[in-house]
Amino acid sequence: MALLRYTLLRVLLFLVVAALLWIAGMRGFWLLLVAIFVSGVVSVFVLSRSRDAASASVANRVSQVRQRMNERTAAEDAWDEQHRAGSDGRQPNTGPGDD
Repeated sequence: MALLRYTLLRVLLFLVVAALLWIAGMRGFWLLLVAIFVSGVVSVFVLSRSRDAASASVANRVSQVRQRMNERTAAEDAWDEQHRAGSDGRQPNTGPGDD
């Protein structure tokens, strides 16, 4: 949710800057270029808290996914070791003629 909020605030900031530049008489390619630059610079200062919250949200999500992957990998390794050993502790036969 924090990432969505930050993204929406960035878009809103860009639109406000672009509208102000349009009112000031700037048009076309230069309007877009200057609006992107100015809104980027302004967002560094104005949206720092929102950016930090979005960053923490992403880091938390990545941590959860990594933890879940580690748990599933450990479960798969345990299952694999159990089935490689066979039910009686011997290596299972791999094919005909492996006596």
